[in-house]
Amino acid sequence: MLRKIESKNMGKSDLGWLQSTFHFSFAEYYNPKNINFGVLRVLNDDLIEPQTGFDTHPHRDMEIISYVVQGSLTHGDSMGNRETLTRGQVQYMSAGTGVWHSEHNLGDNLLRLLQIWVLPDQKGYAPTYGDYRFAWSDRQNKWLPIVSGKNGEAPIKINQDVNFYVLELDQGKEINFSVESGRQAYVVQIEGSSQINDVALNARDALEVTEESITLKATERSHNMLIEMKKS
Repeated sequence: MLRKIESKNMGKSDLGWLQSTFHFSFAEYYNPKNINFGVLRVLNDDLIEPQTGFDTHPHRDMEIISYVVQGSLTHGDSMGNRETLTRGQVQYMSAGTGVWHSEHNLGDNLLRLLQIWVLPDQKGYAPTYGDYRFAWSDRQNKWLPIVSGKNGEAPIKINQDVNFYVLELDQGKEINFSVESGRQAYVVQIEGSSQINDVALNARDALEVTEESITLKATERSHNMLIEMKKS
């Protein structure tokens, strides 16, 4: 089963320094029919102006993934980590029993990132932080696994049975993905456009896939993320 979610129907926020598109209920956007998709609780598409960002604030009991689309993201936290990531790179944080962190755009250009929260498989983990600087070429015309559960294939491991993949597909090319029985996936059209089976996606649209094989064809150069998980 496929269900398309158009970007124009998602939650929106404009704070001046921060413009956000909310795939699920978050902050001032609340829709009781759109709280989560399985263990995927938050997916925010954020645009952050230069020399601004999220000042130090707390989290707990959440697996947090940030995927940089453009610009540079500088992270700091109460565990002593401070790192700056750029396009296509990923940071992850298991908030666990509690952590304070900040996320800023200290560069001169607009920062775009996907901020993603996944519910952990249990509460009370020790907080952890890490990042991974994937080569851009590793996602060109193939699915690149970037995040998985502890027994998965991705270099980033989190405390949940979930698998993240990213892809940049050249115009006109096709690629397949099978969402097996008892599983579901959430596909984000980050940049460009594509046709997935009989569904057309434009930039910032999304697609829910439940127990179905898909063929993604790039109608123009297509940058996608796919998050696969147990069916809810």
